[in-house]
Amino acid sequence: MKRIQAYIKPHKLSEVTLALHKIEGLPGMSVIDARGFGRGHKHRAHHQITEDVVDFIPHTKLELFCNDALVETIVATIQEHAHTGLKGDGKIYISRVDDAIRISTGERGEEAV
Repeated sequence: MKRIQAYIKPHKLSEVTLALHKIEGLPGMSVIDARGFGRGHKHRAHHQITEDVVDFIPHTKLELFCNDALVETIVATIQEHAHTGLKGDGKIYISRVDDAIRISTGERGEEAV
């Protein structure tokens, strides 16, 4: 099992979500409003950093858990539909999940996802 975390521009959420819904076997996803900054944050004139205030940039975080067979399809879909061609399009992280438990049924592993 894998965990996919993707940070994308908020205005791309609908496009990415519609594309992900077309993937057969997609178990679901969570969407979280997030704020942060990347490598180039010091060079953006409109995002000033002072001693007291850090101006964070809004992002949308997608979190998905899936079986290994779906990882590349999900990642390619997010990458294609979140892409704008501009700096700061976001990042995708993939990590291994050791176990999952469905609280309502007690199922474990990939069956719980």
